[in-house]
Amino acid sequence: MNNLNGIKILLVDDEESILQFLELGLMNEGATIETAANGILAIEKAEQFKPHVVILDVMMPVMNGFDVCKSLKDKGDEIAIIMLTAKDDIEDRVNGFTLGADDYLIKPFSFSELIARIHARVRNQFPNLLGEVRYGLFILDDRRKEITFDDQVLELSPTEYELLRLLLLHNGAVLSKTNILDKVWGYDFGGEHNIVEVYVRAIREKLGDKEHRIIRTLRGAGYRMDV
Repeated sequence: MNNLNGIKILLVDDEESILQFLELGLMNEGATIETAANGILAIEKAEQFKPHVVILDVMMPVMNGFDVCKSLKDKGDEIAIIMLTAKDDIEDRVNGFTLGADDYLIKPFSFSELIARIHARVRNQFPNLLGEVRYGLFILDDRRKEITFDDQVLELSPTEYELLRLLLLHNGAVLSKTNILDKVWGYDFGGEHNIVEVYVRAIREKLGDKEHRIIRTLRGAGYRMDV
C-alpha cells in the first residue's frame, strides 16, 4: 500500500547521494517528488511545484536552509517544512522553528522515522489528503476516527485513540512521557505523568500485547511502537 499517494514533496540538499536515496524511497511510498540542489533553485521549484512538504537541508551553498525556510513561509502558502541538520545544536533548531520550520531531523536519521514525520505533518496540516494508512497489522483511518488491528476495529476511548494514533505516527521512534502528555493531553495538563502508563496498559490489553512487543517500554526514555 502506498501511504503517500497524492503527496507532493520537494527535496532540497546539495548532496546528490542523499537526494537520490530519498527520492527513490519516497517515490516507492507513492509520493510525487521534485528535487533541488541549492536554496535558490528550491524557491523556484516550490513556486512551480506547490509541494505539500519540503525536506530541507540546513547547510547548503548559495543560500542556506534557514533563508529558504523563511522565504517559503513568508509567501504565506500552506506548506510543511522538515529541516535536516548534521548538527545536534539546540540554537539551530530554535532558529529553524522561529523562522517557521515545522519539524527537525538530525543526520543521520532512519528512513522510517522520516516517513513517520512526514505523515505527522501531513495529518496536521493536510488532513484530507490521507485516508486509511497501514502500519503492519494496524490500519489508521483519521476520517472515521478508527484504528483496526489484525482486521478487528479496536474499541477505543477518544484519549486511547489519540495516544495510539500518536504512537503509530511515530512508529520506530521513542516518545517520552512528557512528549506524549503534551501531544495527547495538552501543554496545560496538570495531572500526573503516571496517567500515560495507565492508558498504555489499557491499550496493550486491547491489543493482547502481554509481552510488550508492540508497544515497548524503554526505561528512562519512554515508549516506542514497533510494527
